[in-house]
Amino acid sequence: MSDLVDDPNMAVSEPLRRAIGERYLTYALSTIMHRALPDARDGLKPVHRRILYAMHRLRLASTGKFLKSAKISGDTMGDFHPHGDAAIYDAMARLAQDFSVRYPLVDGQGNFGNIDGDNPAASRYTEARMTAVAELLLNGLDENAVDFRDNYDGRLTEPSVLPAEFPNLLANGASGIAVGMATNIPPHNVSELIDACLHLIKTPDARDDTLLKYVPGPDFPTGGVIVEPAENITQAYRTGRGSMRLRCKWKVEDLGRGQWQIVVTEIPYQVQKSKLIEKIAELIQLKKIPILADVRDESADDIRLILEPRSKNVEPDVLMNMMFRNSDLEVRFSLNMNVLIDGLTPRVCSMKEVLRAFLDFRREVLLRRSKHRMDKIDHRLEVLQGLITAFLNLDRVIEIIRYDDEPKIALMYEDWSRPHQATLSRAMHEADYVSPLEGVDMDSLVLIADEEARATGVLAESDESRAIPMSYAGRENGLSDVQAEAILNMRLRSLRRLEEEALLRERDTLMEERAGLEDLLESDELQWQAIADQLRAVKKTFGKDTEQGARRTLIEEAAEVEDVPLEAMIDREPITVVCSQMGWIRAMTGHIDLTRELKFKDGDAPRFMFHAETTDKLLVFGTNGRFYTVSASNLPGGRGMGEPLRLMVDLPNEAEIVDLFIHAPGRKLLVASSAGDGFVVPEDEVLAQTRTGKQVLNVKGEARAKVCKPVSGDTVACVGENRKVLLFALSELPEMGRGKGVRLQKYKDGGLSDATTFTLADGLSWLDPAGRTRTETDLAEWQGKRASAGRMAPRGFPRDNRFT
Repeated sequence: MSDLVDDPNMAVSEPLRRAIGERYLTYALSTIMHRALPDARDGLKPVHRRILYAMHRLRLASTGKFLKSAKISGDTMGDFHPHGDAAIYDAMARLAQDFSVRYPLVDGQGNFGNIDGDNPAASRYTEARMTAVAELLLNGLDENAVDFRDNYDGRLTEPSVLPAEFPNLLANGASGIAVGMATNIPPHNVSELIDACLHLIKTPDARDDTLLKYVPGPDFPTGGVIVEPAENITQAYRTGRGSMRLRCKWKVEDLGRGQWQIVVTEIPYQVQKSKLIEKIAELIQLKKIPILADVRDESADDIRLILEPRSKNVEPDVLMNMMFRNSDLEVRFSLNMNVLIDGLTPRVCSMKEVLRAFLDFRREVLLRRSKHRMDKIDHRLEVLQGLITAFLNLDRVIEIIRYDDEPKIALMYEDWSRPHQATLSRAMHEADYVSPLEGVDMDSLVLIADEEARATGVLAESDESRAIPMSYAGRENGLSDVQAEAILNMRLRSLRRLEEEALLRERDTLMEERAGLEDLLESDELQWQAIADQLRAVKKTFGKDTEQGARRTLIEEAAEVEDVPLEAMIDREPITVVCSQMGWIRAMTGHIDLTRELKFKDGDAPRFMFHAETTDKLLVFGTNGRFYTVSASNLPGGRGMGEPLRLMVDLPNEAEIVDLFIHAPGRKLLVASSAGDGFVVPEDEVLAQTRTGKQVLNVKGEARAKVCKPVSGDTVACVGENRKVLLFALSELPEMGRGKGVRLQKYKDGGLSDATTFTLADGLSWLDPAGRTRTETDLAEWQGKRASAGRMAPRGFPRDNRFT
């Protein structure tokens, strides 16, 4: 059995549930860690990190040349990010958009899109390089500041995270959708974030509420005004989840003679200007904001949207309050700070936790860079020690190089602990000995040479704590391989006296720097002080005093604006409402003659025609028992044939219009179905707030809503399809808001034809076949109890069985 399992050509069976679960989990983890969620340390997703590293390898510095975007995205795809180049270019283009990113990381040359929503030009047409901000993310990359890992095919290595000298995660924000989780972090102001970091360094146990004194809220690249209450913002940053309202920035521009217009100078973050204008234009066309007359786009390099009111008597605050409710001039930004901690664990963090993760990472980077610098210093000191030894024994070194077959080995195994003849001669010369060596006290000369050697660092002082490590030598009192190689590579022009002095100065400087690094590595206080100094340097470069660092988004409390009824904002003008049999409705200007002939579509004819005003509300009653509300001011003009009423309300195709009339507050209506059931309903309760209307009369089966009449008088009159008429007291009908109702009249076959209400003392009126009004006052024969069968209609009653 084990042989079968080990054979790669044999299929291994496993439960479907486990197989799907393991594979889906692998996919989910890959999406979360390598695609959708940013790293809390450098605030970047893998694609952004790889783009910047590819630009770093291409030497695209902020002060250097531009390079074709196609080359950048191609190198990123081929070396580090094996996905579509279109996705890579889109990610790079976003890093160059100053309306998408608070501190752009890519300096783009060419069309990289605009706030209208236009896409960037093709990558072959644009060029790019890094910005100074991006270079801050990469500083220390060549100093072993972070770990490197193999790229996707093992040919190269790439950084697992960038050193990041400022909290980029909160500075530029991030958004992404993973498997089962998402992230949405707004951009913030770097200067404020650094102030919060400095406070957190000084007070590690600081509370989230204290940090919000330094970071009051997001700072969007497009500006705007945050109008969310402070307690909601505090709660969002404390928990890592929440939302906040963001409005446009606007002002009132005086046009003289009492005229004014509103100028929008900043729009909310991630709102496309072109779509915003289309939405506002649609609101004007549909007359959802009747006090708004027009919208214009006068934008150039800056945003300038013009909103023209229909009347100068309208308050600007009232108009803008309606705009905030009905358009994207106010949006709600959702905060979800779901990030990768240490690049591994996804977690929803508070602001303090995100800043703490960044500061801990900066300390790790500082330690790694310091140790790397110490290694470099030690290597250089080793070389300097060898060069200084060579200068003190120059004649001997020259002799070895000139005559020895293997000078490197000879240099390494030469005993340099005792000064050579050349050193003695040099010591004599510097001591003003002009006589030849004969007769000179050699012991004295040796002592002089030893003192010089010690003074110049050739011999180590055993009692000095900062002594140069003597482990460099290849053997005791010899030179190391590195030192010998440096001596052999030394140029002849370096054999000057000035060069020797430069080596001594360099050695002293490096020893002093090494001492400082040793102190730094041993002291937590010095480490946090160094981190604070680095943050202050970044703040000085990109702080609030700079053009790029100044806060753009204001944080204010939303002004309380009193709601004004829609009717109060509409100019009151007379109109004539015309609705055809096919449901096409329009509003003619003024009160025209109701007998006037109008044009309709072929096969259509007039059905409803009455005088109204633009401030009126119209009620539409359908055969499905629903009432729909239409504002008279929203009706199309009377120049054409109008528009189908079904486009204004959600009246089903199978339903027909029973009645159309002007709403009268306080009035009551009699509603009844073809099955003969009905009740009285207050008219104020049938007003609908949405297009879907309001269900009032419940009908089932083949029954349809049949009657909708205003209630007046004390008696109800019903007539059935069998031409039988019944009169009963109005008090026998219940008053309801919704329902099936009660039986009005009893039928053996057929159903209700019409119903109405009247005053019994005044008699019942109807139009006879000749069109004359006939009133019957002797009605005792047709009076009865509700739900009775009734009697045949009186002579002269209309053949269509309708009272009016």
